[in-house]
Amino acid sequence: MAYCWKTDLNPSESHEKQQKHQEFHSVNQPLFPSHTGLGFDHVVDEISNTIPLYQREIEENTIFVPSAPHWDSKRHSLDEAHQTSLNEFTSKSTELSCHQVNKTGVIGFRHSVLPNPQSINKESFGGNPTGKYHGADDYGFNILPPSSTSVDEINSRSELDNYHIGFECSIPPIYPSFSTDSMPKEENKSSRNMNIVEPSLMLFKGSFLPRTWESTWPKNKELTGCSIQLVEVPQGSNRSLASFCIKVKKIRETYHAADINSNSGKIWSTTTAFPYKFFSNTKVNINIFTEDSTQQLHFMPYANYLVKDLIAEILHFYTNDQLSPQNYLLNICGYEEFLQNDHYLGSHRIFQKNKSVIQLNLQKNRESPGKLSRKHEDDHSQFYLNQLLEFMPIWKVSRQCLSTVIKKYDSHLNYLLKTQQNLDNIIDDVKNICIVLGCVETKQITDAVNELNLILQRKAENFHQNSETSAKGLIERVTTELSTSIYHLIDIYCSSFYADFQPLNAPVHSVSCVNLGLHSHLSFTVYAAHNIPETWVHRINFPLEIKSLPRESMLTIKLFGITCATNNADLLAWTCLPLFPKHKSILRSMLFSTTLQSEPPKELIAPGVWDISQPSPVTLQIDFPATEWEYMKLDSEENRSDLEEPPKECLKHIARLSQKQSPLLLSEEKRRYLWFYRLYCNNENCSLPLVLGSAPGWDETTVSEMHTILRRWKFSHPLEALGLLTSSFPDQEIRKVAVQQLDNLLNDELLEYLPQLVQAVKFEWNLESPLVQLLIHRSLQSIQIAHRLHWLLKDAQNEAYFKSWYQKLLAALQFCAGKALSDEFSKEQKLIKILGDIGEKVKSASDPQRQEVLKKELGRLEEFFQCTNTCHLPLNPALCIKGIDGDACSYFTSNALPLKITFINANPMGKNISVIFKAGDDLRQDMLVLQIIHVMDNIWLQEGLDMQMIIYRCLSTGKGQGLVQMVPDAITLAKIHRHSGLIGPLKENTIKKWFSQHNHLKVDYEKALRNFFYSCAGWCVVTFILGVCDRHNDNIMLTKSGHMFHIDFGKFLGHAQTFGGIKRDRAPFIFTSEMEYFITEGGKNPQHFQDFVELCCRAYNIVRRHSRLLLNLLEMMLHAGLPELSGIQDLKYVYNNLRPQDTDLEATSHFTKKIKESLECFPVKLNNLIHTLAQMTAINPAKSTLQTFPWESCMMSATQLIQRATILGFSKKTRHLYLIQVTHSNNETSLTEKSFDQFSKLHSQLQKQFASLALPEFPHWWHLPFTNSDHKRFRDLNHYMEQILNGSYEVANSDCVLSFFLSEPVEQTMEESSPVDLGEKFPDKKPKVQLVITYEDAKLTILVKHMKNIHLPDGSTPSAHAEFYLLPYPNAVRRRKTKSVPKCTDPTYNEIVVYDEVTELQGHVLMLIVKSKTTFVGAINIQLCSVPLKEEKWYPLGNSII
Repeated sequence: MAYCWKTDLNPSESHEKQQKHQEFHSVNQPLFPSHTGLGFDHVVDEISNTIPLYQREIEENTIFVPSAPHWDSKRHSLDEAHQTSLNEFTSKSTELSCHQVNKTGVIGFRHSVLPNPQSINKESFGGNPTGKYHGADDYGFNILPPSSTSVDEINSRSELDNYHIGFECSIPPIYPSFSTDSMPKEENKSSRNMNIVEPSLMLFKGSFLPRTWESTWPKNKELTGCSIQLVEVPQGSNRSLASFCIKVKKIRETYHAADINSNSGKIWSTTTAFPYKFFSNTKVNINIFTEDSTQQLHFMPYANYLVKDLIAEILHFYTNDQLSPQNYLLNICGYEEFLQNDHYLGSHRIFQKNKSVIQLNLQKNRESPGKLSRKHEDDHSQFYLNQLLEFMPIWKVSRQCLSTVIKKYDSHLNYLLKTQQNLDNIIDDVKNICIVLGCVETKQITDAVNELNLILQRKAENFHQNSETSAKGLIERVTTELSTSIYHLIDIYCSSFYADFQPLNAPVHSVSCVNLGLHSHLSFTVYAAHNIPETWVHRINFPLEIKSLPRESMLTIKLFGITCATNNADLLAWTCLPLFPKHKSILRSMLFSTTLQSEPPKELIAPGVWDISQPSPVTLQIDFPATEWEYMKLDSEENRSDLEEPPKECLKHIARLSQKQSPLLLSEEKRRYLWFYRLYCNNENCSLPLVLGSAPGWDETTVSEMHTILRRWKFSHPLEALGLLTSSFPDQEIRKVAVQQLDNLLNDELLEYLPQLVQAVKFEWNLESPLVQLLIHRSLQSIQIAHRLHWLLKDAQNEAYFKSWYQKLLAALQFCAGKALSDEFSKEQKLIKILGDIGEKVKSASDPQRQEVLKKELGRLEEFFQCTNTCHLPLNPALCIKGIDGDACSYFTSNALPLKITFINANPMGKNISVIFKAGDDLRQDMLVLQIIHVMDNIWLQEGLDMQMIIYRCLSTGKGQGLVQMVPDAITLAKIHRHSGLIGPLKENTIKKWFSQHNHLKVDYEKALRNFFYSCAGWCVVTFILGVCDRHNDNIMLTKSGHMFHIDFGKFLGHAQTFGGIKRDRAPFIFTSEMEYFITEGGKNPQHFQDFVELCCRAYNIVRRHSRLLLNLLEMMLHAGLPELSGIQDLKYVYNNLRPQDTDLEATSHFTKKIKESLECFPVKLNNLIHTLAQMTAINPAKSTLQTFPWESCMMSATQLIQRATILGFSKKTRHLYLIQVTHSNNETSLTEKSFDQFSKLHSQLQKQFASLALPEFPHWWHLPFTNSDHKRFRDLNHYMEQILNGSYEVANSDCVLSFFLSEPVEQTMEESSPVDLGEKFPDKKPKVQLVITYEDAKLTILVKHMKNIHLPDGSTPSAHAEFYLLPYPNAVRRRKTKSVPKCTDPTYNEIVVYDEVTELQGHVLMLIVKSKTTFVGAINIQLCSVPLKEEKWYPLGNSII
């Protein structure tokens, strides 16, 4: 594929025209000594060395810069981000110069308009005015707002520092729009200080061969007097804006409100691909409620049961066989969320993550859509973007103000034509018109005013009475020119900027074909920077052939000012624009707004970075040549028949390079290699982003080859195309193919990657791109997507750049969503606004008054719900809330003082919902980390591995604010440590003891241990891969059910905090000895640690297989403005942790080392101790626990309460123990045995702990009678227990009471069982070693995994290591050794032993000897020819060496 010229039918004639213009340039353009080089001198030097005729051409024509040939691949390196910026060249040679023509076209308002008429230079009549400035070396300039409410307000100005203003370079255009008579006779004295503007080109991928057009104003267009009329344009005067509105409306029209399939108005529960490995023959527990019956049904269908089949079974149970399942839906109780009838039960996330009984409600599927659906009226609504954007009032004011001043001008002009007097009013009116139009004054207006003024002056001086008729004719001609110039200015303004008006009968541009030749240069004239009082006309010529510029080329222009005192150049403003929008080049004069932001983004210049069509204080006028290039794309024929089979080493090398996953991680040399063998790359040995990203340049041939590869590529999965939407691929054709692939994803799959797609919009060429269309289409199909997209776009508007694009996209989303959903968005925004105001007032109040202020301000939330009735929760659209529980609301005493708000669920079957509102913290990074963790969890589930991950919801709702879901029944590890005393973090049994206290029943304890086992392993893996830092016991949380999870992700990707130059995070991740103590149950089950290591390594290897997806997701967020993710080094950090180039065995060995490093890292415990001591010091006893710990919810152990306890008699084991039956709150019973001394100790503990409470009297031994004492003691103790359990709630539910009655049940104690059963059962006590042996390419690899049951001859615990010998080779040559594991009978190694140059296994024996230092422990000889390869196997160890 290539781009070609679209030429006219008479090329010779065009060539003659071109030659004529070139001759005009060389003869008539002088070379001024104040010229400035563009910085391309060294490029031209290289060109001159390769083209012999170049130097001669320079000598013959020093004015015109010769054509540059195709740049080679070295100058188009991907590492340079496709940008050629003038300031990157340091050459100061002036041989290749820009010719500065100091025309006296005044910047801003010329003296003909701004001052009094008396001060105008008479000699300027008939030519360009030469306004004279006083104090040219020291002056200030003013900046005016582009629009104001009145003309008087427009005249107010704000002063800036004193600067000299000018442009850095000037080169005449190919077709000048001025004659030689307009050249000034002498050089402007201040020109040497006008070295200011720095243009740069950012070359995006693509190439073209242009077609040229010449556009001219209609010569017969004249305005007699003033006939300027403004008409309202609801869709906006800007063509691109109007086109975007039309495109959005067409998309919306494809989804009719009456179509129940796309407009159900219901929120569907998210689904994934059915995880067959996870749900093999698995049943789910479901309780069904119906609208017609209070009876609750219980079903246990298989997970691979279709939802509609379950509905049919429910209906059959009610003997309603005649009813169709399609007429019913299953709603999740407590949520406005419905299961999808055509999906499996197990495909829904709720069944994958919730193992308890799922409560569902059977509802009739009413034909009318839900309350959030689009209505019939929405189908007929019009989309005018200016009605939805924030700056709409400015447009209205501009139109009204312009109409007013035009009417004034019309009135004064008529008076002037009648009387030939009152020119001052005309000048003031023209000045006001220019001010309203962004303070822009064109040369034509200046010339007309000058000429009119001089005519009137000469009339007064020289004309006689009989010449009145002649003077009147001149005045009519000049006023007609003035009105036409104003008309054209309004037209340019409306076509350049967003406005909701345009002049009536706007001139139509006639287009004629002109062929400039294949090697013409990019050239344009920077005519003026309006609203800055300085004069210049600056023409710029880049020594770049237009045909070599890609279609996605960006021009950046920076405006500098030179401080008079220091002579330093400071950046004042900048702008950037696409050179070829809509496949065509920019034509004629255009106005471009500039931004006063400090600097443009260094690596991200795209059309949306700054909205050039929104008026700004400083407006840049650029005159492009009256020519136009249009792209014509030719399909190239691919011929692969002559391809030879590449050598195997080449294919292996390609496979190794493919492990880099991202082109940003490839070196220049590796890119060249991959591109050289690009035809041998396919989806089996490489990825498309890597192949295309290794392209050497941006020339026509290379881009055509890239498109050829793109067409023939077969994608293995749609997500492979995500890598084509990064900033590395601005080419529109590539991005179009990527979107076509992503369109194959289901809505729920696309929902997961919305944050990255919103960021990818930045790299699009316009708002009508396929990606934007995809987002709008999917938002119309899914309320979940529309809701998530709304908040992502709302938050993205706070970024420094691209705000205007996100505003427009958000407006399009609101239009497509319909009135009902848009109103819901408005309610959610109002809710967030109220929460923000409450947070500010609580934060600004003094500490004693904060709770009172909070209570008072909560009234605003109550008023909000009184007005709106219900509102969906921004965190989760499936949750509808109707009020707040004021008593449960509070604030937290951390630095940001976040609020804890408890909402009342609008669904009567749902529980209250508690959230945290944070102000002052950037939650975007937390959102990203949680999203990546969610992706990893989905990967594990698809592989049949449930890591019991709790991933809470988090939403950034604006700059430095957002909502965080509160996990019920969760407590920080720091609080557990504090309850264990001052040195709680240093104790080994802290976690185990806490779980024992809150899980008294054996089944609950086992469940908690299993949940902790899996969740701890999962968080070890994810925090290691993502490099999560700032880990301490205040941001690690536990639930009584055993789940561990992390919070607060302000530091990740290895950006650890330092203290005195020392990193606070010293361990790879958090896995401490107290966690190991709990997993191994105090060392009683050491094999559990081996199982834990196996689980971690398995989870790690599963995630590694999806390294490309994870790296792509992170790469797409590089330009999101996140503090911790900003460059390639951050991607490399994750790449190094994922280690995609490693085998599974190597990765297993690597991660095992990290587990051991974490386990042996004492600074982690020290850090926990410091945090615990700091919290103990900071906690105010008067403040509630809830206020102190943001994540700790009130842990009411409702399921753990004891109803009663009764002594049944004496134990059968011994008469000194009482057998007690304990009845729990759920009516379950258990038995325990206690002695009288234990009862007495319990009473003593209660007296100490509750000294201020009145406890029941304890029946001591002296209360017993001499006869029938046993019966008396039974009765007294039963009465005592009844008083304890039915008395004070605080006493009855204290840890000591619950522990007394619920610990150590008679049936079986917790320590007698092994709750975690992941590995192999060990019925025997024989010593064994586990190995994995592989053999490939003459390399023998042995992974030493674990040993078990090893002891020294005297029965003591060894510090064992393994020694390997490959026989029959000599021992010294083939000896290998592992590290020693100290004092362990079941050691874990996961170390790799490698033997190279093993030609065959036949005849080789592997001898393994286990030693503890020098003491023999065990040994085995393994015949390698009979070993099962790539399998884990336990080998018995003998007691002697054979």
